[in-house]
Amino acid sequence: MDESTSGTGWISAAEFHRAGGISDWRVTATGPQAVFTASSLSHAASLIGPTVAAAERFDILPDVDVRPEGVVVRVPYRSTDGIPAAAVEFAATVSRAATDLLLTADPSLAQSIGIYVAQHSQADVRPFFTAALGYEAFGDTDAVDPLRCGPQLAFNPITGDSVARGRTHFDVFVAADQAQARVDSALAAGGRLVDDSHAPDWWSLASPDNHGVDIASWTDTDE
Repeated sequence: MDESTSGTGWISAAEFHRAGGISDWRVTATGPQAVFTASSLSHAASLIGPTVAAAERFDILPDVDVRPEGVVVRVPYRSTDGIPAAAVEFAATVSRAATDLLLTADPSLAQSIGIYVAQHSQADVRPFFTAALGYEAFGDTDAVDPLRCGPQLAFNPITGDSVARGRTHFDVFVAADQAQARVDSALAAGGRLVDDSHAPDWWSLASPDNHGVDIASWTDTDE
């Protein structure tokens, strides 16, 4: 393993995927994650101990979401620097433990949801949303739930519009190998393709009543 994935520094999503032993994992807008399906709540919870042990060994601070249907393990972005290089060994160790526990990886379930808040270029609405939702500023343009339970918000300026109006849409970040299927499913459910000029990085869709949703996979392949 080269120095970039040996445990020090930061790596990109593409570098993360080039490492071995992490085929269960996908990178969404909130960081690497893996979903393992389970037969019961206790079965899902059996991965907690090995995950905590791996976290302590590799100095990673993961999020673990345990449900009767399965367990989600995430390595959340805690800064804008990227993915911790040690996340590779952590992820591989968790995957091996999941296999030993007969938990089944299902990358098609890996996703994160973001809300893209479009604001007039002369407005700054992030302080309002952080106060109203109890969120914290993240980087220069985003806001996050301190416990990373709610969707991440991104605030970006628009031009040529009234200060009194805003245009907001959902961002759905999925695995690169699942994006086209998600787009096709949304279109089959009555959605409309607005723009595919950025595909396969993202597709812009609209609901039958014109609410916007972007299906994005670029976070899983970003160099």
